[in-house]
Amino acid sequence: MRSVALIGYGAMAHYVAMHLEQSPWQVSHCVIRQGRESAARDAVGDGIAFVRHADEIDKLPDLAVDCAGHLGLQAHGAAFLRKGVPVISASLGALADDDTYVELEQAAQEGGTTLQLATGAIGALDALSAAKIGGLEAVQYTGIKPPASWRGTPAETAGHLDALGEPLIHFEGNARDAALRYPKNANVAAAVALAGVGFEQTRVRLIADPSADGNRHEISAKGAFGAFEFTINGASLPDTPRTSALAAMSVVDRILRQSAYIVI
Repeated sequence: MRSVALIGYGAMAHYVAMHLEQSPWQVSHCVIRQGRESAARDAVGDGIAFVRHADEIDKLPDLAVDCAGHLGLQAHGAAFLRKGVPVISASLGALADDDTYVELEQAAQEGGTTLQLATGAIGALDALSAAKIGGLEAVQYTGIKPPASWRGTPAETAGHLDALGEPLIHFEGNARDAALRYPKNANVAAAVALAGVGFEQTRVRLIADPSADGNRHEISAKGAFGAFEFTINGASLPDTPRTSALAAMSVVDRILRQSAYIVI
């Protein structure tokens, strides 16, 4: 069996732990804040060592998986990387912050390992990354979600979310600004930017749509390869509207790839 340390114990950590039960991977550690052992045990199970930092782990795991979002990656990702433990994360928006990007990159170099970014709630990133080799002229991402999904974000200053009668475009700009201003809603914008032309050149529109019944993500790109448009309507994890089901699935998929003999 190969061992995994989970960073965080929320809905995504629960999903990951559940789907690793019949795999070659076993959750050995869970990084949590002090006093959260009981809640963490309910989420990820018994027989796991609960720690507050990578430095408390005597026998290092084969892999660390960030399930705690931007703050979790920023707080613990570099520590695992410096110890030579590869890290998987879907918190791509955290890399819009230059200091975070540099710290994680340097930590991976020091540890001789890698930070692996799961695709999260979007697809087509393999095509976008390949198209970058030949040259990309333009890449745009559009994120469309129900008004309730934008509560607690700068979208609230652009209009009365609960009273919308038509779609409201509340952000237009580049992927860096989107990821920094909407840290819980724009991981997909960051994923598109990292796979393609970068944070500054990736154009982003964020829309609150009262007719939306889920989260809709659209990518359009053109370049030397030709052009493509990709759209996905994503569902959330049950009882957890802020966590994309596909994001959690992409993390499990990335873990299982580490032990697969044939990888696509």
